[in-house]
Amino acid sequence: MKKNIDFAELMTVVSQENHEFIVNLHQELLHQGCRIHIKEARSGYVAAYVLHNKTIANYIFRKKGMLIRIYGAHVNEYEAVLDTLPLEMQEAISHAPVCKRLLDPHACNPKCSMGYSFFMKHAYHQKCRNGAFMFLLHPDYHPYIQSLVLHEAEAYRKELMLSQ
Repeated sequence: MKKNIDFAELMTVVSQENHEFIVNLHQELLHQGCRIHIKEARSGYVAAYVLHNKTIANYIFRKKGMLIRIYGAHVNEYEAVLDTLPLEMQEAISHAPVCKRLLDPHACNPKCSMGYSFFMKHAYHQKCRNGAFMFLLHPDYHPYIQSLVLHEAEAYRKELMLSQ
């Protein structure tokens, strides 16, 4: 049986340069109503922030370092933020795989929930949800990552309020 992993244990494997950022973002996401689910994976831990059964973002550990995957289901509501990202982050988005299912609904797994269509720097993108907003954590990117995550959480909270 797998043991439950708490946030303190997760923090033991976070690099010092990302430590304060991870703690601050964690507190902000909890304040917004997210829960965190942490489990062991092949290459370390996977920590997912969930808001009303929808994953907003997760941390993933790879050989090159700690990554964050942001599930930008509401990216169209904050597309202008994408234009403020550093060039390296914009390139990561541009080089992310195209969503096959957006191009042809039968081209991907039928259980796939589809990717995202959005504009960045006046260019139209159709990206896979698993790679569209996946960034290596680095202090230079912290404010931009935080902005994206919090915009997504806020957009999802607004959607929930409208549906009630």
